[in-house]
Amino acid sequence: MGENAFTSAQQEGLYRAIYERRDVRSQFLPTPVPDEVLARLLHAAHHAPSVGFMQPWDFVLIRDLAVRQQVKALFDEANQNAARRFADEGDARASLYPRLKLEGILDSPLNLCITCDRRRGGPTVLGRTSILEMDLFSACLAVQNLWLAARAEGVGIGWVSILDNQRLAQLLQLPEHIYPLAYLCVGYVSEFLPEPELQRLGWQQRLPLSDLVHLDHWNQHELPGSLQKALEQVSIPELGKGA
Repeated sequence: MGENAFTSAQQEGLYRAIYERRDVRSQFLPTPVPDEVLARLLHAAHHAPSVGFMQPWDFVLIRDLAVRQQVKALFDEANQNAARRFADEGDARASLYPRLKLEGILDSPLNLCITCDRRRGGPTVLGRTSILEMDLFSACLAVQNLWLAARAEGVGIGWVSILDNQRLAQLLQLPEHIYPLAYLCVGYVSEFLPEPELQRLGWQQRLPLSDLVHLDHWNQHELPGSLQKALEQVSIPELGKGA
């Protein structure tokens, strides 16, 4: 263990947040999230790493019921289109799709849109001269920071990705250069499920990690014996089959 490592108890708390984090849809409670808790979550998000330290994120808090109802209408339209797409493509799971609850827009007491300011830092940003999407990737790290901090606070997060982003941006009156990266439902929950909801319902299963680790070149899965053994024996908290 490195000399700068967390204590065992601190490590356990961090890994528990990672493994027990859930994409919440059905378990939201109406209990408001106290401002001091929300402030801690936003501070955690604001301390995410970012390319060139450009910090491209902003946080749009949406409490107004009328605004959330308009967002819900956008979701309903996009969700109907998605259901038709799965059916038209002959996906074997098409009959399951209409039974999935994929948002908690009105169930959660707070919605939060994390945006990406694609102009922040000027036309040339250190570290973004080759991969222009690095600002978007950076903003995603703010989402992850907030999500893990929320789990530690007992707060659920649900990412609503079935939305027309252009119409969402218009609804939230975002400037043209501000991209609505993540629309999140935020609130306390009745429970955190022991496994991802889509896994529990049979939509998708977690892929074997050994199929996803490559050595030096793509599709080279023959790992050193010590690493292969460690991957197979890693200890995961009881509830932590994460996602």
